[in-house]
Amino acid sequence: MVRLTIDKYLDKRGITRYELAKRTEIKFQTIDRYYKNHVVRYDSYILDRICSALECTLCDIIEYVNDDIKSSRQ
Repeated sequence: MVRLTIDKYLDKRGITRYELAKRTEIKFQTIDRYYKNHVVRYDSYILDRICSALECTLCDIIEYVNDDIKSSRQ
């Protein structure tokens, strides 16, 4: 499973969702969905804008969690 970690990245750097929305010129509601990991299909344009605004790479805001490992821990 692919999981967004924008929330952790912003929290570490003291950046609010509102500030990210301003930097990217993307609606707050869209940023909020990415922040809360409520996105089913990732938009490459939005991810590009987020990475540019935060001066980071995709690896900084996305992680892969193996469902098999996750299930075996429960």
